[in-house]
Amino acid sequence: MPLLNYSLNVFDPQLEPYLTELYRQHRERANGIDWSYHEYIPWEKGRSFKTEPWSPEQRTLPTAIYTAVETSLLTEVNLPFFYHHLAVTFKGSLEVLQEFVHTWVAEEDQHSSLLETYLIITRNANPHELHHLRKQVVEGGFAPDFDTAMETMVYTTVQELATMVFYNNVAKAATDYDKDLSRLLRRIAKDETLHFAFYRDAVKGYLGVDHNFVYYIHKAMTSFAMPGIEMPSFKERMDLIAKEANYGPVSYFNQVFDYLIQFWGIEKLQPSRAEAEAAKQDLLAYHVKLRRISERLAAKGLS
Repeated sequence: MPLLNYSLNVFDPQLEPYLTELYRQHRERANGIDWSYHEYIPWEKGRSFKTEPWSPEQRTLPTAIYTAVETSLLTEVNLPFFYHHLAVTFKGSLEVLQEFVHTWVAEEDQHSSLLETYLIITRNANPHELHHLRKQVVEGGFAPDFDTAMETMVYTTVQELATMVFYNNVAKAATDYDKDLSRLLRRIAKDETLHFAFYRDAVKGYLGVDHNFVYYIHKAMTSFAMPGIEMPSFKERMDLIAKEANYGPVSYFNQVFDYLIQFWGIEKLQPSRAEAEAAKQDLLAYHVKLRRISERLAAKGLS
């Protein structure tokens, strides 16, 4: 029998003090690094597109680095859809969770603006093509395939950590070509670090109350896909980024999937319900499978 009714316990009031403290720590850290995206734009590079139309030779970034940044932008524009999913999923939940979601949206709001403005100001993007591509992605929308708050919380943990790793890895690859770009990517990564840490620790708290929550971790981690997966040429984009921009399946396994399996102590959990134990074992088997794939790809020199 599925644990769908059991998912209501994700709003157990006994966890409210713990989550409230996590939120307090988040606000304190975020306030210490508050920023505005205009600080990271090299405005002095701006020129009128009316008097000097865009042309391909104006792009200074290698194709792979540009593709990585554009892909990030087209992922970040899904914020309204993801917020809607969180708002609906967490409806009626502990107030602190709802407050954190609002804070998360406010802090994420600058990311797409920063990336888009940077690409246009530096003339790495064709503004007309980027406009139409962004519009196409927004029109397509995004809706995570999860019904419970716990699954959504796990999914968001994975997504935020993957995004943080992506930004940091691409920033490293971009350093030799554009130090300003590398700096702004690392700045966005700091936001993602704080966001992922809240959700990661929240999930850890729920596991501390009941190991049966691994049932929901299993579904979210074994069916994970980034919000931008529906954008045009997503697979081709990610293949190029894995080969030349320092982020791919190997990075995902080593820095995201394996990290969370270890942090949440999945192997040591002792669920009391048969379906939760089965989910745990299947998750561990999936972990082994991903490790083998990652090792094969690493041997081929992929990221």
